Amino acid sequence: MEQLQFGNLPSAQPSLRVLRETPATRVTQSGAKNVALVELLGAVLGDADTALRVLATYPTIDDLCRAPVADLGIIKGLGPNRVAALQAAIELGRRAHLGGGAERRQIRAPSDAADLLLGEMGVLEQEELRVMSLDTRNRILSIDTIYRGNVCSSIVRTAEIFREAIRRNAPAVIIFHNHPSTDPTPSPEDVSITRTIISAGQLLDIDVLDHIVIGQARWVSLKERGLAFD
Repeated sequence: MEQLQFGNLPSAQPSLRVLRETPATRVTQSGAKNVALVELLGAVLGDADTALRVLATYPTIDDLCRAPVADLGIIKGLGPNRVAALQAAIELGRRAHLGGGAERRQIRAPSDAADLLLGEMGVLEQEELRVMSLDTRNRILSIDTIYRGNVCSSIVRTAEIFREAIRRNAPAVIIFHNHPSTDPTPSPEDVSITRTIISAGQLLDIDVLDHIVIGQARWVSLKERGLAFD
């Protein structure tokens, strides 16, 4: 699956003269899909020179998505307002990728669930564990981030994992976590944690449908692999 993009961008870079004249006008006249990344960024930030400096440090969309806010603020010309504008543009792209009404989307297969979060979780620099709560028709009720940082058996508390599902009276959940190493191959600990979560769900009468591990542009379903799910 493709990573979050601002359209199909041409490889040719515009001249500095054109950029400095009217980056926003270029987008208006040529269409957002037909201009280079630096022009799109120049239109968002309102300044082509700052856009060039940003891309010198973070040359791709994925790099920008991963960039810490504090590091962005160091770049000359990228003050708090422009950092906020950049974050807003990325978030708009993410929400457009998810599509309107994603919270009521029906999950029919592991790929339906993985595709919703692959673009976002695949570029995270630290581990996150998220829980997708589903209704009786496998429609999404919520997607909640439970942990950020090292997701290991010593810190994962089943009460936290099922809290939102219990609150929403959800009969089923899907567990997600990412591997910042970009390789989504489940570790032995991933399998062990999944078994623990499944057992806890059985006690709570909540079905754990799957545990999906996300890497960069790839994902693995433990259920499809026959890991932890008997």
